[in-house]
Amino acid sequence: MLGILCTLITALTCVSGVTVVTQKPPVVTVRKGETSTMDCNLGTVTNYQAWWYRQTPGGVPQYVLSFHSSWSSVEYGSGFSSPKFTSTHQSTSDYRLIINNVEEGDSAVYYCKTWDTSVDEYVFGPGTKLTVTSSSFSPPVLTVFPPSSAELQSNKASLVCLSSQSGPFADVSWLSGGSPVSSGISTSTAVQQPDHTFQISSYLAVQTSDWNTDQVYTCKVSLGSQTSEKNIKKSDCPTEQ
Repeated sequence: MLGILCTLITALTCVSGVTVVTQKPPVVTVRKGETSTMDCNLGTVTNYQAWWYRQTPGGVPQYVLSFHSSWSSVEYGSGFSSPKFTSTHQSTSDYRLIINNVEEGDSAVYYCKTWDTSVDEYVFGPGTKLTVTSSSFSPPVLTVFPPSSAELQSNKASLVCLSSQSGPFADVSWLSGGSPVSSGISTSTAVQQPDHTFQISSYLAVQTSDWNTDQVYTCKVSLGSQTSEKNIKKSDCPTEQ
C-alpha cells in the first residue's frame, strides 16, 4: 500500500475528466515557533474529504489528517494530533492545513488528496513545500555553466544552474531574454552537503541557434523572501576550444 501511495504522489496518472486538486502556496517558509498555513482546492469534488500527507526529503509519505466540511472534528494519522495540527474549510471544496508552533522537523512537502467518484480515483495535489528555520535565510549562491563544446558539436545545448542555499526547498525558474521559460527544464531535489547547506541543480535545454545569437538566459532561485538571479550568454563565456 505504501509503495502504491509513493507512486501516486510522484507520478500522478492523467485521466480524462478527473478533478484537478490544486495547492497554494507552492513554497512557504516560516520561523521556528510560528504558525504555518497552506490551502487545498479539491476542484469538482465536494462530497469527499481532504486528506493531508507529509513527506520529508528522502522519507516515505506519512498520513497527517483528514477533514470534511460536514464533520465536527478532524481525523488524525498516527503521531499527529491537535492542537499542533488542525484543518478548517472555506467551502465544500476548499480546505486549509494549519500547523502550530512549527519546528525544524516539520520541514517537508505536504500533499493534499481526495477521492473522485466520477473516475474512482484518488487525486493528489502538487504539494506545498514547507521550510522551518531558526534564523533568516541568506540569498542562494548561484553558479551557471554554459553548454559544453562536445554538446554544441552535436547540435544540442543545455545550461546548468547550481544553487547553494541554507534551506532544502526553493523555487527555481529560468528566463530567456527576460521572459519566463516553461519547457525544457529539469530540476533536482535538494541534496544536503557536509557543511549542512543544500544544493539544487537545474538544467535548461536551449536552441543552439539562440545560444549562438547571444541570447541572455537567467537562472532565478527564491528561498523564503530571498531571491538570487544569475545571467549567462555566449559572449560572456570563455571561447570554446
